[in-house]
Amino acid sequence: MAYDHQKYQPFPVLQRPERRWPSQRIQAAPTWCAVDLRDGNQALVRPMTVAQKKLMFALLVDLGVKEIEVGFPAASQLDFDFVRALIEEELVPEDVTIQVLTQARQDLIERSFLSLRGARQAILHLYNSTSKVQRERVFGLDRAGVRGIAEQGARWVVECAAKQTETRWAFEYSPESFTGTELEFAADVVNAVVGVWRHQCEDPVIINLPATVEMSTPNVYADMVEWMGDNITHRDEIRLSLHTHNDRGCAVAAAELGLLAGADRLEGTLLGNGERTGNMDIVTVAMNLYSQGIDPRLDLSDMRRILRTVEACTEISTHPRHPYAGELVYTAFSGSHQDAIRKCLAKQRAEEPWCVAYLPIDPSDLGRRYEEVVRINSQSGKGGVLHVLERDHGITLPRWLQISFSKVVQEQAERTGGELDSAAIRALFDATYMPGTDGRATIVARGEGEVGVRANLGGLSFEGHGCSVPEAFTAGLGAVLGAPIVLEAFDEIVLEGHPSGAVLACVRYCVGAHVAEGASMGADPAEAALRACVAAAERLAAAAQSTLASVAE
Repeated sequence: MAYDHQKYQPFPVLQRPERRWPSQRIQAAPTWCAVDLRDGNQALVRPMTVAQKKLMFALLVDLGVKEIEVGFPAASQLDFDFVRALIEEELVPEDVTIQVLTQARQDLIERSFLSLRGARQAILHLYNSTSKVQRERVFGLDRAGVRGIAEQGARWVVECAAKQTETRWAFEYSPESFTGTELEFAADVVNAVVGVWRHQCEDPVIINLPATVEMSTPNVYADMVEWMGDNITHRDEIRLSLHTHNDRGCAVAAAELGLLAGADRLEGTLLGNGERTGNMDIVTVAMNLYSQGIDPRLDLSDMRRILRTVEACTEISTHPRHPYAGELVYTAFSGSHQDAIRKCLAKQRAEEPWCVAYLPIDPSDLGRRYEEVVRINSQSGKGGVLHVLERDHGITLPRWLQISFSKVVQEQAERTGGELDSAAIRALFDATYMPGTDGRATIVARGEGEVGVRANLGGLSFEGHGCSVPEAFTAGLGAVLGAPIVLEAFDEIVLEGHPSGAVLACVRYCVGAHVAEGASMGADPAEAALRACVAAAERLAAAAQSTLASVAE
């Protein structure tokens, strides 16, 4: 197998000490142009049906996308028919502009205009490849020949638009493979096209700079965008657009740095579907803006609907770690993460800026539930376990029992080799700490400063007295065992979040090396304490069975 890095050449960088974009800040959302129905569609193993395209189009409209590239009608009868259906069935809202793509060939341009007949408003998107490798190895043309293709195409567009005056036209030009084109030549071609189109329609010319193949780090692309903005003519009359691909995994970063470099508009797809490694993901860029307090001018609040629709139309599953949209992106399994999230959520106030560790945005903004944030497996800690008990069952534990129960949960998760859901965690808590059948212990006296209890636990009968139920139970149990028993901890917690408003009593006993804990809930604090003592004593007996057997003899 040949594996030789030396056959590749580094991408040239611009010597541009006057660059301005590194000190800029994105202040507002760009104009979004969704290309799911064109670039995204042509990348699918099975292109969308008309029904799927209509579903995707409706989603984009509902999200608030105002410019949508709906196909390449000159290259596909299905695309042509879909564009016609949108117009004839009046599916395009008044504030939405549809866009179609065409190569700079007369027959293709004419058919593209034919597909748009009767449209209220539309963008005709013209392109031809300008890169050095395409000129030399594909077309066999020099610079003048490639520039001539662009200029002639632009003139045909003007001629066709003049015949369809019922439509409000905007024109867009892309020097395809811009990132592989020498900058001075790219500017030369763009200026030639702008010279033909200027003042030919009411709306500004759109100049789109596609990273048809991502070839450099995002900072180099930003330098190229800024250079073009400085060197194309009539920049103040132009909408500068970007179309980034993800070959190096940096399409989102390149688009964001391109905005810093002066771009006004971004083309991309929902969740990044597109040729090869995909297009720039509109959802990720929009949510990045949202997380910085910038209105993305898109409604992404129902992320589950977006996922369902995109997956149904593309037949591609979304990775569970996909930014903002994936099933697991707001989920913490790590114990320290869970603990930090739980504490931050407890302190977060509705009127305050969002500030929660490990959660850059509030998952509920995207229709996600807090139940999804903390999930438990063998990597989880006491904070996560407590969060699940508090969130789903209204149970709050003292710290010593948090530590103890988290170990129980971890051992169970390691045995099963997977995740424990909320119901399994509650069942494990009850089985580990809660008492079995009631009636084995009763409170026999309650006086001023003294309580008496009587118990019969597996043949061990005793009565004890003390200042509280746990002390009385401990005294009686210690006497019948004939061994020193230590009440290491007793906590009584009012469960404000619990449906019954119950009290949770928690007890920890120790005899020599044997430790046992118990817990119980109830409306009566004394009864709850007694049942917790019974549960702990039962577990202590099981742990120290040999000691109890010798005492019984």
